[in-house]
Amino acid sequence: TILGETHEEEDEILPRKDYESLDYDRCINDPYLEILESMDNKKAQRYEAVKWMLVFAIGVCTGLVGLFVDFFVQLFTQLKFRVVQSSVEECTEKGCLALSLLELLGFNLTFVFLASLLVLIQPVAAGSGIPEIKCYLNGVKVPGVVRLRTVMCKAMGVLFSVAGGLFVGKEGPMIHSGAVVGAGLPQFQSISLRKIQFNFPYFRSDRDKRDFVSAGAAAGVAAAFGAPIGGTLFSLEEGSSFWNQGLTWKVLFCSMAATFTLNFFRSGIQFGSWGSFQLPGLLNFGEFKCSESDKKCHLWTAVDLGFFILMGIVGGLLGATFNCLNKRLAKYRMRNVHPKPKLVRVLESLLVSLTTTVVVFVASVILGECRQMSSSRHSGNDTLSLQDISEDVNSSIKTFFCPNETYNDMATLFFNPQESAILQLFHQDGTFSPVTLSLFFLLYFLLSCWTYGISVPSGLFVPSLLCGAAFGRLVANLLKSYIGLDHIYSGTFALIGAAAFLGGVVRMTISLTVILIESTNEITYGLPIMITLMVAKWTGDFFNKGIYDIHVNLRGVPLLEWETGVEMDKLRASDIMEPNLTYVYPHTRIQSLVSILRTTVHHAFPVVTENRGNEREFMKGNQLISNNIKFKKSSILTRAGEQRKRSQSMKSYPSSELRNMCDEHIATEEPPEKEDLLQQMLERRYTPYPNLYPDQSPSEEWTMEERFRPLTFHGLILRSQLVTLLDRGVCYSETQSSASQPRLSHAEMSEDYPRYPDIHDLDLTLLNPRMIVDVTPYMNPSPFIVSPNTHVSQVFNLFRTMGLRHLPVVNAVGEVVGIITRHNLTHEFLQARLRQHYQTI
Repeated sequence: TILGETHEEEDEILPRKDYESLDYDRCINDPYLEILESMDNKKAQRYEAVKWMLVFAIGVCTGLVGLFVDFFVQLFTQLKFRVVQSSVEECTEKGCLALSLLELLGFNLTFVFLASLLVLIQPVAAGSGIPEIKCYLNGVKVPGVVRLRTVMCKAMGVLFSVAGGLFVGKEGPMIHSGAVVGAGLPQFQSISLRKIQFNFPYFRSDRDKRDFVSAGAAAGVAAAFGAPIGGTLFSLEEGSSFWNQGLTWKVLFCSMAATFTLNFFRSGIQFGSWGSFQLPGLLNFGEFKCSESDKKCHLWTAVDLGFFILMGIVGGLLGATFNCLNKRLAKYRMRNVHPKPKLVRVLESLLVSLTTTVVVFVASVILGECRQMSSSRHSGNDTLSLQDISEDVNSSIKTFFCPNETYNDMATLFFNPQESAILQLFHQDGTFSPVTLSLFFLLYFLLSCWTYGISVPSGLFVPSLLCGAAFGRLVANLLKSYIGLDHIYSGTFALIGAAAFLGGVVRMTISLTVILIESTNEITYGLPIMITLMVAKWTGDFFNKGIYDIHVNLRGVPLLEWETGVEMDKLRASDIMEPNLTYVYPHTRIQSLVSILRTTVHHAFPVVTENRGNEREFMKGNQLISNNIKFKKSSILTRAGEQRKRSQSMKSYPSSELRNMCDEHIATEEPPEKEDLLQQMLERRYTPYPNLYPDQSPSEEWTMEERFRPLTFHGLILRSQLVTLLDRGVCYSETQSSASQPRLSHAEMSEDYPRYPDIHDLDLTLLNPRMIVDVTPYMNPSPFIVSPNTHVSQVFNLFRTMGLRHLPVVNAVGEVVGIITRHNLTHEFLQARLRQHYQTI
């Protein structure tokens, strides 16, 4: 929990975890403030240039990670298929197919076992990583999500998962890997490499780290699909909740660096022509082009748009079904698999691998059809001519158990890397029967749904594209065979089917449209892809959320939506705030701070002073209370003076006694009775609580009246700042002035970022618990605040646009009455409060 607020669970069987919020609030110790104030213009320009250099380095490193994954995936996959294919050809004559199946099982089970072991080392490396990165960019810190160990386990694990024959992709993990590179590279340090230390104190804040993670995630998309613009839009649409204009250009530059780094090395390694830039991404769709001999063929026509809309509807329904089944599987795993020993997760992964391997082998042997290819090969002007098909597509045709001049269509789809199977469906014309496509779609749909969520690094983009391409190709075959639409280009329908199914699963719109357009290098596909994705999203949203949002909700992460519903404006800030506050005073004893930090899990504390009616009596007997009261009075008089100056500058004097009291106080020394009158007017008199002192921590035994007594709000201070102050012994004794307290610079305060010490690990034996800490130089004196009557939609927009972490609720006289965090703005929490609102009407 954050600030101790409770959050209702969506499902009682799925306990929510505690997630820490990222600190995006602007503090008095702003990371740029101290640095830029000491710089001239040239140094500031150099400081900005360092950002550009780091963004470029993130793109290059992300491209190299993609190169590493792609190289070893191809190496292991080619080795496996070469051995199995030769074994199958030999066993076709000798009748030892069981031996070929055992060889295939040996390869796949070994690779999947290695992938599962890597996930045991770093559990957050499981899955695609996109939900975790989406949470991070939304403002929630998922433990271990951007560690060096995570990217190592992710990169190595995904190559074993793909090489092991699982129906997973490497594009999703590439996004996670790029985000980790973006988070770690600018810090020049790692918890896994503690001995390597660089004196680089810049960019040590959650705000900077978030921007670099956004650039890294975009670079991962760009490297995966060769789509730098799509990567930038993905980071904007699905990633960052908080965006600024200056970040757009840096993210695009980072995406370009990743794309061309991967393109440069892949083109040089594969074609031996360094600098030719022929392979822009890990997944290339190839060129869509009709045969020159077929005059009736068109990539798409206006008539086809009607079919594309229907395919979008079906794709949305299929995606909603996929998400529903996968959600049920995820709940089952959380009930019955995750609570058990970790070995059970490995066994589940091996079971999925075993089942997938057997299904692939048996389907290729029994369900595949032998298709003729000799007649089309020599026809020269036939639409089925393989001379117009690229060499890569021709070389991936499999002839398992088929006589000469024929090939096995099911084996061509199953016994190829997924990227090659996608190219087959996009660019082979008339080579797959409707029965084969139907069976392939059904088997792939069920197995990929079962696979996503097991304890291996796994992506979902490529399996969804392949499944959807089979669906689109099936539609094209049916339209050609039964309706007689000879002008249809099967590759276009396969592409639209892939977009429809992928859109129905992930519910992305603009970024996915641009990614597919860049991957096809065909701008004319923009309109049909966009229409299909919109229809698929609208259809799927009618039933459930996207797959990534579903897994985020299952983890209990307080992810904020883009906006609230219209009905939520019936609620006010006072309806959703947390009124039970834990706070600190401007001057607080060490024993009190330690007690608060050890007994709460809050990540920020309001800095307040009490509104007492007999403050003068307290000032006589307690130096600590005297310091707090003096701080409160100085703050009130400062605000009064500012109000007087504003009134004079506007030449409109309010007819209230407040202006007169302020003028008298500033002009001359105010008599005691007028000071009391000013205090009455600004604070209002309340019954004092002489048994409660500012050096006492809040107690659970307090009465309701004591707990909600009026408190003047002065600012916010973070848990990490309080722990740092205690760790470094920043305090003063009661016999000294607060000016004798040591002062820490921003570099010293952020030296332990991002892993500040825990209060339970600190050795505080050398500190006198009666010493006092003055927190005022380190608190944020001007955080964003709202009135109790503020509409929830305004509160929500303030959170989203400003990237807030905590939002105090302060009434008209400066008293803090509650606090709002992201937990109070989640959809489930708002729905619960709305139901309570209706019940009280």
